[in-house]
Amino acid sequence: MKLAVALRLGRISNLPTVWTNVMVGALLAGASLAEARLPLLMLAMSLFYLGGMFLNDAFDRGFDARHRPERPIPSGQASAREVFGAGFGLLAAGLLGAAMAATLAAPAGGDPALAPALAAGAALAGTIVLYDAHHKANPLSPLIMGMCRVLVVVTAALAVAGTLPRPVLLAAGALLCHLIGLTYIAKQEHLGRLGSLWPLGFLAVPLVYGAALAASAPAAWLPLAIYAGVLAAALALLRRRRSGDVPRAVVTLIAGMSVLDAVMLAGAGLALPAVLAVAAFVLTLALQRWISGT
Repeated sequence: MKLAVALRLGRISNLPTVWTNVMVGALLAGASLAEARLPLLMLAMSLFYLGGMFLNDAFDRGFDARHRPERPIPSGQASAREVFGAGFGLLAAGLLGAAMAATLAAPAGGDPALAPALAAGAALAGTIVLYDAHHKANPLSPLIMGMCRVLVVVTAALAVAGTLPRPVLLAAGALLCHLIGLTYIAKQEHLGRLGSLWPLGFLAVPLVYGAALAASAPAAWLPLAIYAGVLAAALALLRRRRSGDVPRAVVTLIAGMSVLDAVMLAGAGLALPAVLAVAAFVLTLALQRWISGT
């Protein structure tokens, strides 16, 4: 498999959103930017993400042959067997990385974070496979996809603390609502239009929670305003519904995850990580011009 093909399969343009999800989970659980376990967790969660993207193409090869014949497997640039093998291998490597990060977090004489981190990592791998194998025509697929990102946050938090503080749970809930709205739109991408619009109401939940955070942490107002602008831009594309508008709305909302993460971080008084999360949003948009985010 050529490197360019692997990069397309992995949809690596969206990786910065994974890194900001990790920051939310780890930093809200008590880690700091200076700790070695943070980049290790980012690497581990990136491997989970890449494995999921590979398996998505492998399981969707029949659908892609009909609707997206330019994708690597139907176009003959990669075989289903090698994509399946790489996908499952990446998930295993991600689980190993999460275990290593949890071990780094252990205090002298104990390893309390290892078992919770392994359990969350295994749940993440299983949820990824469940989504990839059964997301077509599955009405629960937006929830399952949302749980994949929630488990990134949860695994990062458990790897550093062994527990889930309340801010982590609330941030994960806001992210879940964002992902439900996003995944519903993504399911309609090949149609170029949307059916029912009520699932988009989930996108209002992060706005409400972000406003609650900003009421006590004014630094969160700026990233919240940016997040609101991202939602407005995506919804404007959906309302216009010209050819290509739905895919553009999807990649905009994918990048917008990092801005939502910035709101969560700023709301916790973590100014520098919030700035880095906004920078990750810009980086994701730039990378999507190079490699498609869907």
